[in-house]
Amino acid sequence: QVQLVESGGGLVQAGGSLRLSCAASGLTFSRYAMGWFRQAPGKEREFVVAISWSGTFTYYADSVKGRFTISRDNAKNTVYLQMNSLKPEDTAVYFCAADRTYSSSRDSRDYDYWGQGTQVTVSS
Repeated sequence: QVQLVESGGGLVQAGGSLRLSCAASGLTFSRYAMGWFRQAPGKEREFVVAISWSGTFTYYADSVKGRFTISRDNAKNTVYLQMNSLKPEDTAVYFCAADRTYSSSRDSRDYDYWGQGTQVTVSS
């Protein structure tokens, strides 16, 4: 019943921008903290950023701080990830996740629901 669907991925050159969206259904969206994770080929899934249920608090990985911005629109049941100044190192599959238990965790094991991911490729 719960579904998270990511969109907005694609191929861009280094220094470019992308805006990812994650549309949620089957849950009370405003009661969930939301997070973005990414996984590059041959690497483990890593934390990117999380946002609290109210949108008041955000937590960024050091690798994306100052370049990425997370936001949410509870009326639209959607969370966004604005990615600027993209680097080849940002190339990965980006996953949206929902966390009911915690405010906004950096640990992927704390999240209850996951989307299928969207590919982001940054060329040099």
